[in-house]
Amino acid sequence: MLADLPITLNSDTHTSIPAQLTDQIRRLITRGILTPGDPLPSTRALATQLGVSRGSIVTAYDQLAGEGYLSTAHGSGTTVNPDLHVLKPVKSERKGASISTPPPLLDLRPGLPDTATLADSAWRSAWREACANPPTRMPAQGLLQLRVEIADHLRQMRGLMVEPEQIIVTAGAREGLSLLLRAMDHFPVKLGVESPGYPSLRRIPQVLGHETIDVRTDESGLVPSDLPSDLPSNLHALLITPSHQYPYGGSLPADRRTALVTWAETHDVLLIEDDFDSELRYIGMPLPPLRALAPDRTILLGTFSSVLTPQVACGYLIAPTALAQQLTELRGILGQPVGAITQHALATYLASGALRRRTQRLRRLYRHRRSIVQKTLGDLPTAQLRPINGGLHAVLICEKPQEEITATLTSRGLSVTALSHYWGGDGADNGIVFGFGSHDEDTLEWILAEISDAVSQ
Repeated sequence: MLADLPITLNSDTHTSIPAQLTDQIRRLITRGILTPGDPLPSTRALATQLGVSRGSIVTAYDQLAGEGYLSTAHGSGTTVNPDLHVLKPVKSERKGASISTPPPLLDLRPGLPDTATLADSAWRSAWREACANPPTRMPAQGLLQLRVEIADHLRQMRGLMVEPEQIIVTAGAREGLSLLLRAMDHFPVKLGVESPGYPSLRRIPQVLGHETIDVRTDESGLVPSDLPSDLPSNLHALLITPSHQYPYGGSLPADRRTALVTWAETHDVLLIEDDFDSELRYIGMPLPPLRALAPDRTILLGTFSSVLTPQVACGYLIAPTALAQQLTELRGILGQPVGAITQHALATYLASGALRRRTQRLRRLYRHRRSIVQKTLGDLPTAQLRPINGGLHAVLICEKPQEEITATLTSRGLSVTALSHYWGGDGADNGIVFGFGSHDEDTLEWILAEISDAVSQ
């Protein structure tokens, strides 16, 4: 470890102390002054060295950890991420020749949130309470206290009335979908999936031995008129994202929602609603879940990833009462994947109202970053920025082949996703998808300048 980090803070700038710290530590890493595995000073020691508050150091460390630059482990302090790739000479086997490894990749995956302000007093207090008084019993369905708070959260934030008995705590949307597929009567399940659609969920049924069938979407989401009209339907269930379709972000309009529910009831098809990113809407209010129209036929998959952090690995599944009981019995056999301390901490955090306040702040923050994206990429002559009505990612339709763009950006240390990654089959659009939520404004402006250059040259 360096005896003292070479950091100089400027009190005369409008840039906050945490933002200056984040930028300078990031530069120390990308320039190789700090290398993977290097320990960093404790927050208290660095605060003393620089003459700033410890909270500013904590905020900077949390932001860099969220970006993948730092790793934190209880009892081991903070280190530069050991798995980070850095630019450094590597000896080849031929007469000591040197080559260079790629620069560190800045993670621009869709859905990554800003965690810089997560560890506030309410967050720390909730975890202290959970650690000091860990639950002695873990119900298979999840802690009742957390399920009560999730029900209240959905009532206030999504306008959805559910009972705690209908809620099952999960380790996220993928784990919840896996649990549901294991409980269904059919094997293999024939599951309709949106194309384009969210690839992480689409792979789950295939791994479990089930069959997926692509269903078409457009800029408004799933197209009900393209669903099978013959009886019986060749689908047992349909996985949909009505509030924020991936990757284009459209919201399913009211006429399509009613048409979809009518089709599902006629064909006896279970609707599986992925409600990811629903709270982060920039135009109008968040739309009510599809489950409000068809509570007896819809399973809702929810998560706290985009408003807290994916690292909490906690979500929920909402099912009709009879199916919830069946899922709880299966959960009792498989075990509850989310620890009691995590559930207790989240229940306390939700009960304090901190999540609602945080969500409001994040909407303002992400709306500002969205405007930066629109301003920088909205008028490119060789690319079209799709509307960003919600969520934490942007879609850029490009003239230049997407493989060339992603390769160029990778060589510059930026990891973006080819748009074709979201299609199940042929007919994919050409472009890129990137997240804009997890990086501060200065970093985002640099990222967008690189993207603009890569798609234009």
